[in-house]
Amino acid sequence: MSEQNDPRAYWRANLRILSVLLAIWFSASFLLGVVFVRPLNAFSLGGFPLGFWFAQQGSILVFVVLVFVYALWMDRLEKRGKGK
Repeated sequence: MSEQNDPRAYWRANLRILSVLLAIWFSASFLLGVVFVRPLNAFSLGGFPLGFWFAQQGSILVFVVLVFVYALWMDRLEKRGKGK
């Protein structure tokens, strides 16, 4: 039975996708921007310490990329469920 015909399988796949993407966003925003900021500040990106960059801009850029990845991933999931 395809995911289109089985709502539980569809939502299980959807929650798996969300879990992966949220883990990536958590890593980029909290871990790299808060927890590991001091070791990352030993490096610089565009003249700014890397930890500062992740806290200010990196996590936002990662979030925007993840929105597009989610849209593409869900589009693929829905097409696969319809048998296309």
